[in-house]
Amino acid sequence: MPGNELTRLRVAVTAFFALDGFVFAGWVVRIPDIKEQTQSSASALGLALLGISAGAVLTMTATGRLCRRYGNHPVSVAWTAVLALSVALPPLTRSAAALGAVLLLFGAAYGGVNVACNSAAVDLVAALRKPVMPSFHAAFSLGGMAGAGLGGLVAGSLSPVRHLLGLTLAGLLVTAVAGRTLLRHRTPVPPDRRRQPHREDRRPDGRGRGPVVVLGLIALCTAYGEGAMADWGALHLQQDLAASSGTAAAGYACFALAMTVGRLTGTALLQRLGRARTVIAGGGTAAAGMLVGALAPSVWAALLGFAVTGLGLANLFPVAVERAGALAGPSGVAVASTFGYGGMLLGPPAIGFLADWLSLPAALTSVAVLAAIASLIGVATRRAMR
Repeated sequence: MPGNELTRLRVAVTAFFALDGFVFAGWVVRIPDIKEQTQSSASALGLALLGISAGAVLTMTATGRLCRRYGNHPVSVAWTAVLALSVALPPLTRSAAALGAVLLLFGAAYGGVNVACNSAAVDLVAALRKPVMPSFHAAFSLGGMAGAGLGGLVAGSLSPVRHLLGLTLAGLLVTAVAGRTLLRHRTPVPPDRRRQPHREDRRPDGRGRGPVVVLGLIALCTAYGEGAMADWGALHLQQDLAASSGTAAAGYACFALAMTVGRLTGTALLQRLGRARTVIAGGGTAAAGMLVGALAPSVWAALLGFAVTGLGLANLFPVAVERAGALAGPSGVAVASTFGYGGMLLGPPAIGFLADWLSLPAALTSVAVLAAIASLIGVATRRAMR
């Protein structure tokens, strides 16, 4: 495939990643309004929100099969269109049960988009012969920051119905424009795979399953930290370090911004260090940062620790997904993504239980422990990282 066509494909895939983050963040900032609209208790809302997780887990493996059968590009376009349509449904509900039902569809689309777009990105990385996977995940992070920022700006002037319907229209527009590029071009096949045409279609079985599962564990360790920071970082600053509510809210912003910066510079880092050393160094950096963030006696030291944690974790998930996809195609991406999503689900409740048993600062050190485990896995799997 000519270089200009690969460039157009890269732009299109980047747009899909950014749209994914933008739509999801736009929904998240309206959760309080929709809780009030449905008159849900905290427990009922929590059960309804499980619909997102359940839908995502159910469709991730199935999406791997769809990608093998129909190709990564058509499946990416189809799931992104469903995601854009389904985000308009939550504000139309009037009960927690109805909300849970529509969130099941939204979660299914979200899981499908993640597997299909990551599979498309894996093939594009192989065709470009450059480690650009972090740039796609940086686009997701930037899209999320833009979606959250815009949502905060319009929350006072637009109802959830109008806001999320606007996301639907914007999402369908981006899908139509960027999707044309994906549908016009078949998935690029690099020269080394043309001699093994079925390599990218095989399932992770036998010798292939073990390395993919190990890479999935790296994704789990990374996503555990992301989920924990999102749900517990601000509370730690406010409860344990007496930070104001505004400063506490800045905790996750520091983490997310540092992660975005880390991903924007991830390609250069991978070219300089390689995958294995990037994972080893990233896990070690995140472990050190989280120990500071959890145990530091001052707010500003904790904020610095959160930022260092974000920098360390930034490229672990992209590397794990890219290598899993290179080893086993869409099935590998599905396995690694499912592990990663499982880690994001596991993090917040695990921190809660540990906080009740020990303390919140001690519980947050589990993020450092898992980051260190990811680093050790990188040491043990250097050959699979090549």
